Amino acid sequence: MNILSAVAVLAGLGGLFGLALAYASGVFFVKTDAREERISEVLPGINCGGCGFAGCGGCAEAIAAGRAAVTACIPGGSETAAKVAGIMGVEAEAQELRVAFVRCAGGSLGQKYEYTGVKDCLAATLTGSSAGPQLCEQGCLGFGSCAAACRFGALRVENGAAVVDADLCTGCGQCVSACPKKLIDMIPYRAAVTAPCSGCEKGSVTRKRCASGCIGCGKCEKLCEHGAVRIIGGHPVIDYAKCVGCGECVGACPRQLLRTTPRFRS
Repeated sequence: MNILSAVAVLAGLGGLFGLALAYASGVFFVKTDAREERISEVLPGINCGGCGFAGCGGCAEAIAAGRAAVTACIPGGSETAAKVAGIMGVEAEAQELRVAFVRCAGGSLGQKYEYTGVKDCLAATLTGSSAGPQLCEQGCLGFGSCAAACRFGALRVENGAAVVDADLCTGCGQCVSACPKKLIDMIPYRAAVTAPCSGCEKGSVTRKRCASGCIGCGKCEKLCEHGAVRIIGGHPVIDYAKCVGCGECVGACPRQLLRTTPRFRS
């Protein structure tokens, strides 16, 4: 008899808890947008964070809620944007592919001290000097933290500096965040000319510290008829909206720093 009573009590409690859970699920039910799941399915699923949200799920939620544009997924490109736009019932604006670019060509002429710590760019800035061990204090540290952050294998270290393979770069921007010296910019994929230097020293100092750095002579700026090249902060800065790819600045540079890119199409 005692067993039957216990069973009855447990059954009653089970039913009571079931009713309570059913009521709670109704009270706390969060209605989701059906488009969110559909958007999530067309996103690449790499969770790179380039959109600024917590993975592809966060991006899908933001797009469905109207807090992000249908073009928010940078690695997905135009194809993904078109699919997302179709789900949202809008038109996707044309996207210009932008890729990472390292504003340093390497070529530091030695080191101020021997660094024997962890081969990591941030770690190197926390010991000895915040500028790192090499003589060229504005240049790339060359330990490849940006390459480690890239999920697409688009970066490698050559000649003491990081180099981007533009055809592998998806423009997610993770390498930009990984660089403690803020040497990586996002530039148009079809940029005609690049200027891999971020130096700010006088020419006489640069010659002693770097084999390829800008000496601020200004020849590139003077020759450019379109006002696309300016010496700012001791190094050339290119206005890609004005650059027509004529190449005059490239030939004028005595340090052979300015470079043309084969990706350019006029």
